[in-house]
Amino acid sequence: MGNEHEKFSQRLAHAMQQAGYEPRPTVLFHLFNTRYRGRSVSVQTTSRWLGGRAIPAQDKLQVLADLLGVDPHVLRFGTNPRSRVAETRATWPAGAGSRERQVIDAFLRLPPKKRELVGDLVKALADEA
Repeated sequence: MGNEHEKFSQRLAHAMQQAGYEPRPTVLFHLFNTRYRGRSVSVQTTSRWLGGRAIPAQDKLQVLADLLGVDPHVLRFGTNPRSRVAETRATWPAGAGSRERQVIDAFLRLPPKKRELVGDLVKALADEA
C-alpha cells in the first residue's frame, strides 16, 4: 500500500513540475480548490497526496489530471490505458514558476477585450526593457 502511495506522490509532483508549479502542498491546495466544485480540501490533504500517504478519490484525481494536463489513468497508475492515444503537453520554460502559471491561468479566464488590453500592456512594458 505505501509503495503505491509513494509512486502516486512522485507522479503528482512530477506532473506539477511539468505544468510549471512547485510541488508543494500549499501550491496544490490553492490550485486544486480554485477548480474543484465539491467541498474544499485542506492543506493537510494535499500534503498527504504529495507526501505519499494518500491517493485522492476519483473525482479529485480527475480535477488534478485536468489541472496538470495529464491523463488521470497515468497520474493514478503510471501507465497509459491501452485504448487511448498518448497526448503530450508542452513543458513550461525553466523560469516559469507557479506565480507565472497562476497569472497565465488568470489571463486565460479573461474575456477577449481584456486579454487584448493586457497583451498591449505587456508588449509596451517589454518594449521599454
